[in-house]
Amino acid sequence: MAQATDGYVVEDHGRTPPRSPDPGIARPSPTRHLIRAMVHRQRRHTALSAAFWSLHQVCEALVPVAIGLVIDHAVSTGSGGAMVWSLLGIFGLFTALTMGWRTGYWFICKALLEESHLLRMQIVRRVVTGRGIRTNRQSGELLSISTSDTHAAAQLLELGSRSVAALVGLVVSTVVLLRIDWLLGIGLVVGVPVLILGLNALGPLVERRTSMQQQALGQAAATASDLLTGLRPLRGFGGIDEATRRYHTASRVSLRANIGAVRAGATFISASTFTTSLLIAVVAALSGWFALQERITIGELIMVVGLATFITDPVLNLADCVFRLATARASAKRVAEILAAPEGSTSGTRTALAGAIRLDQVHTPGLAEVSLTIEPSELLGIVTTEIAAADAVTELLAGTRRPERGEVTLAGTAIADLDVVSSRRIVLVEPHTVDLFGSTLREALRTDDGQDETAMGKAMAAAAIAELHGDDGGGLDRELLDHGLNLSGGQRQRVALSRALLADRPVTVLRDPTTAVDAVTEHSIAEGLRAYRANDTRTTVLITASAPLLARCDRVVFLHDSRLAGIGQHRELLQDPAYAEVVLR
Repeated sequence: MAQATDGYVVEDHGRTPPRSPDPGIARPSPTRHLIRAMVHRQRRHTALSAAFWSLHQVCEALVPVAIGLVIDHAVSTGSGGAMVWSLLGIFGLFTALTMGWRTGYWFICKALLEESHLLRMQIVRRVVTGRGIRTNRQSGELLSISTSDTHAAAQLLELGSRSVAALVGLVVSTVVLLRIDWLLGIGLVVGVPVLILGLNALGPLVERRTSMQQQALGQAAATASDLLTGLRPLRGFGGIDEATRRYHTASRVSLRANIGAVRAGATFISASTFTTSLLIAVVAALSGWFALQERITIGELIMVVGLATFITDPVLNLADCVFRLATARASAKRVAEILAAPEGSTSGTRTALAGAIRLDQVHTPGLAEVSLTIEPSELLGIVTTEIAAADAVTELLAGTRRPERGEVTLAGTAIADLDVVSSRRIVLVEPHTVDLFGSTLREALRTDDGQDETAMGKAMAAAAIAELHGDDGGGLDRELLDHGLNLSGGQRQRVALSRALLADRPVTVLRDPTTAVDAVTEHSIAEGLRAYRANDTRTTVLITASAPLLARCDRVVFLHDSRLAGIGQHRELLQDPAYAEVVLR
């Protein structure tokens, strides 16, 4: 759950109970809520940027006015004093014009950088902390949203400032034209809004095309991420050609969507340029005719032509804002979707304490009325005949699943009622899928600033990965590619196991930690794991079918057909044919 503090969203991980929404009050959409929050947080910088850019637009609009006045009151009269004052005035006008743009640009750049960084951090916090989120988007898409979409969404602030400044420039131009000749002013007052409304009608088309392009780009990024992550096993079973074909297909879809978005943008820009040029031509022709009729002076003619030319800047600026607004709103929608995604599971408010873990008549997909107690200091093995049962146990202990019936407790408190932050200080669930982070082995292993090389060496020895710790293996400063792709599958699995051991949680749950190692190494890991976790307060749960690991467990729990089929030591349970079939195959 999130709380707003000084305009910033702060994760409170469920400590504050949610207030029931009033059904009579319409709730804003997540996208609108996100945009309002961005504007509120950056209101000072955005307002200052709009003010300075408005100053720039006013000065731009006054340039042709100043030149016209110089011609009428200095050049035509031949007054030297008037010429000096005119030059000083124009110099001051251009100084204010230049500094207004530069200062406004500085403020909006600061707002964009701060807001895009904040949105990135909010997405990362939602995805990797707490209890995660429930989403159908792949990791590659989430990466694309947290990088490019957050930046594009933050650009809504710039578009707002630019739009305000452009409107101010149009208002000043219209007022000046009305003072010169009411017909010219009325023409712009009517023509400009019609032009802007007409351009705005093309916005939804651009937004749809842009949304499709971003969606296709995210799919291509997700496919590429999956391909790189699974490159080694793909080579092993000859799946490179099929993986390449799938990425080629996703890339072509992304290319077609990008071409469609570019085509829609080109149509939009062409329409805005043509209609603006047509408006300027009409105003210039009409003002020329008025000058011939001596309805306006030569200086006023220069003012009108200059203002008509200047008007292209705010009008095209507004047109560009409408075009980019479609892109920014599409990105904001994707960002808001992730920020508003439901949690993987809810978080409680009670502080977690170390103690026994109990499953009391737990019923959930994969488990049927299972009761079990895991005592402190116990090394417990859990063997299942179904993947669904292993998934259920893993998710229940991690607190990411609530049972349909029954209860899972830690030290007498339901896991669902525990604060997720304190819970993860007590229970560590290491998944089977290995993700390594960091550019060196030292960074991939570090879980605490206080860990030294000796502690890392002991954990690596327990995980039978000491060959990487020595100088021959590169030592702890050995460079790692993304996700440790320059290590073998077994090495990555053992590095992840070392990292879990280094975390040294009171309760550590390991899911299939030795599936990618050979039999000799597996025996070494079994011995090292038992010795490393031997302590009166450390509880270790192994969800595995590895016979060497199970042989060193204090107890083994056997789940067959979603039900508790036996509890005992490994050698005792081998008398059960169903158990033997699972662990000896």
